[in-house]
Amino acid sequence: MAVTFTLEKTDSWTKARAGYLKTPHGTVPTPLFMPVGTQGALKTLHPDHAEAAGAKIVLANTYHLFIQPGTNIVARAGGLHSFMGWDGPILTDSGGFQVFSLPDREITEEGVTFSFEKDGKPIFMGPEESIGAQNDLGADIIMAFDECIPFPAEYGYAAESVERTLRWAARSKKAHKRPGEQGLFGIVQGSVYPDLRERCARELVKMDFPGYAVGGVSVGEGHDLMQRAVEYSIPFLPEDRVRYLMGVGRPEDILEAITRGIDIFDCIIPTRFGRAGVFFTPTGKLRIHKKSFRKDRYPIDTSCECPTCKRFSRAYLHHLFTIDEPLGKTLGTIHNIHFYMDLVAQARLAIVEDRFKPFKRNFYQRYLGDSSGPKG
Repeated sequence: MAVTFTLEKTDSWTKARAGYLKTPHGTVPTPLFMPVGTQGALKTLHPDHAEAAGAKIVLANTYHLFIQPGTNIVARAGGLHSFMGWDGPILTDSGGFQVFSLPDREITEEGVTFSFEKDGKPIFMGPEESIGAQNDLGADIIMAFDECIPFPAEYGYAAESVERTLRWAARSKKAHKRPGEQGLFGIVQGSVYPDLRERCARELVKMDFPGYAVGGVSVGEGHDLMQRAVEYSIPFLPEDRVRYLMGVGRPEDILEAITRGIDIFDCIIPTRFGRAGVFFTPTGKLRIHKKSFRKDRYPIDTSCECPTCKRFSRAYLHHLFTIDEPLGKTLGTIHNIHFYMDLVAQARLAIVEDRFKPFKRNFYQRYLGDSSGPKG
């Protein structure tokens, strides 16, 4: 297999796991958070910034790169690693989430027809097109084309969608032309219905993917239902395969998902918030636009070792965001990525040392002001 997972340690009191994910572009420790470079770039950042902040894998979006510049152009440039100047592992999503969030899409058994946003020209994407595009991009990990339905969803529609997702997963695997170079992951769907999640997971495992994702979350269901979707899926996935929770990025959501046995995550939250002047710290979010920071000589976080905190004050960052200087977005994003990388690294160490529960409790006490964790 192009991508393999080795389980190192499971926490004695929870289902939290520490392991190693091996890819063609390197082996990385898990739990792991992947910053999102939607269009082949982490906005405002040079790849060296992301690497220095601790990023091990980045994610790019098939739909956006399919539209612009075209995955054939990326292929001719030597693939996505060469194109975006990133030497580490890359994961591309299937484009399913973006396609299914578009208005006026038409879903058939073959795939989805949607309109190009700029000129309204109809575009079709099905499993074969999505996998072909991802083969062109050349990421280490690619995703099966699935149907991501919104919340709430009627049981009948969710059941039909699961069967379609399973058929599309089989077609995705058949269409995959580079199995020796790219690991193709299946995606568990089923909304918030336990039996549908179980069926989807069990059937995907029969197809023998090198990794499995829990999809269809972060679509409006809230924290509790999100974690239930994880709980409904995880028991039916193999211990020796990596588990990926798609599109989840609040620190408390990540820690709760790690508790339930998830290994890797992605989300736009740290980079988007960083560009907006909202910075993550161990004691909660800091909003740099506040006037109280205008003369503040302290860094964002006095305990942080990121390049932003080691060199710049809150007053300077407040100034940069007040005048809309792009450097502010860069510095904020660097800090937030570092915070997330440090969070999962600390979680991993706590799992290995068998103290994950007290680690999580202490984090919540500082971050949320409540050691019992998130509410709803």
